[in-house]
Amino acid sequence: MENLALQQRKYTYEDLQNFEDEKRYELINGELYLMSSPTTLHQEIVGEIYAQLHNYLKGKKCQAFVSPLDVCLSGVKNPKKEYNVVQPDILVVCDENKITKNMGIQGAPDLIIEVLSPTSKKHDTFVKYNLYQYYGVKEYWIVDEDVGVIYQYIINEKNIYTLPKTYEITEDIKVNILKDCTISLKDI
Repeated sequence: MENLALQQRKYTYEDLQNFEDEKRYELINGELYLMSSPTTLHQEIVGEIYAQLHNYLKGKKCQAFVSPLDVCLSGVKNPKKEYNVVQPDILVVCDENKITKNMGIQGAPDLIIEVLSPTSKKHDTFVKYNLYQYYGVKEYWIVDEDVGVIYQYIINEKNIYTLPKTYEITEDIKVNILKDCTISLKDI
């Protein structure tokens, strides 16, 4: 995750949409972050979690999505005024009004899962953690494949993440926002 500090101004979602290169960026408080290519293990973990969530949610109100998909956290629905656009590895949205055809997700998802890579570790555990908490993402998981641990943060009534529940990557993990949904990564 590389911060492109060359900029002299705040970028907006409209700027991001008009870039002509094929690179993937995130926009946090108007600053650009270049996203790096994931590892194969990263993609295996993302794929397995997404598949389990997708299968669980069939016929239900909530929907699971996988990156790349723009998530405009403020939900202002005006690309000229959106300064926070991320592409989480996996997300679940339970409010169908946040799902658009042309502008990705408009507003905070209910669940975001980020699988760390060496270049995104600090970014996902500090910058995105604070951003997701600020916008009220109800549940945030950080999967640290190097350590083999998953941190599960749940937002409380004061819109602050509680101390994380920590799981070994081989343990079953109950998804807090989804009744009776458990994720298992034992086969990876």
